[in-house]
Amino acid sequence: MSSYFIYYTEANIVCVIIFGIMLFRDFLNIDRQEKQIEYDHALISFMLYFITDALWASVIAGKLPRNSFTVLTCNFLNCVLMALIVYAWLRFVLSAEQMPTRNEKRIRFLTALPLLVSVAGMVIAYLINPQIFLDKDLNLQPIYTVFQITVPCIYIVVILIYALRRAAKEESRAERNMHLFIGFFPLLVILGGLLQVLVLPETPVFCFCCAILMLVFYINNMETQISTDQLTGLNNRRQLERYSVQKSNARREGRRTFAIMFDIDDFKKINDTYGHAAGDGALVNMADAFRSAMRKQNMPMFLARYGGDEFTMIIYPTDGTAPETLIREVREQAERICLARKTPYMLRIGAGYDELKDGNDTIAECIRRADEKLYLDKMQEKAKRKKS
Repeated sequence: MSSYFIYYTEANIVCVIIFGIMLFRDFLNIDRQEKQIEYDHALISFMLYFITDALWASVIAGKLPRNSFTVLTCNFLNCVLMALIVYAWLRFVLSAEQMPTRNEKRIRFLTALPLLVSVAGMVIAYLINPQIFLDKDLNLQPIYTVFQITVPCIYIVVILIYALRRAAKEESRAERNMHLFIGFFPLLVILGGLLQVLVLPETPVFCFCCAILMLVFYINNMETQISTDQLTGLNNRRQLERYSVQKSNARREGRRTFAIMFDIDDFKKINDTYGHAAGDGALVNMADAFRSAMRKQNMPMFLARYGGDEFTMIIYPTDGTAPETLIREVREQAERICLARKTPYMLRIGAGYDELKDGNDTIAECIRRADEKLYLDKMQEKAKRKKS
């Protein structure tokens, strides 16, 4: 028992330290996004669980007195913190998936309701009959297991359904895999716990499983931050440059390759008239218009924020689809989003495109030519508006 206690406690402490390092690194980031804050809440929940799990191991090993208070306290905390972990992950998923209504009071209450009901139910049941959770030998009764697994199962089902629905609508394989990973994450954590309970009861499989999964996700998220524009969630300029130099991206299966440059007409006017927050909102609306338009296309595409209010798209038409069709769809979606969100402005979009030529032509050169045509398109559109 002594060696078991030392091994088990050391494992939990190591996991707390690992999660603490990730948490400390996040706290140093002065511009933490909402999803990063929700992720940190999950980290804190895990750390608290590992601490209470180590306390429970000390009770089992006889390092702390085994009585009704220590047994109930440790297991009550474990039960609540397990539910809190999955609840925190649900909040992270809603934030990462950018669910529009996630911060409404009604949604916040509904997502927290299973957790609140579970905690209240355990307290009420204990006050009515303290022996309901423990028998005379201080062993846990089946009712405790019901409380322990019900709420996590509810949250896991909700997370899975939501993530699978988002993955089914996603065209990008990388984005689809990310939806699936964050959706299946809590299920994998629970499976780690079951493996420990049913197969390796004296091995801290659960904390190892949690640490490995959270580290994998954290590293992947760090890579995403490096390659993703924080405001719009699109690929950033650095990722576009990486994409452009890869020869395999120049031509896909012999298809034609086009580079399209977009920007928002009179973007400075939006900033000057309605403020920079509205300007940021315009960029987000623009990104959403791109996503909506891309979902309707059946061809490989790459999209990035080039800088400021400029965006770059690389497309590989599969059925003779002309770039004009996609440009028109983007403009229609931008107008639809502005009307639906009742913005004080209407997004007007300039666009220019060019086709990748045979020989030594590169995507970077194609983008440069498309940018020149974007400038010409904007001049023509301004001239038309003046005449009208």
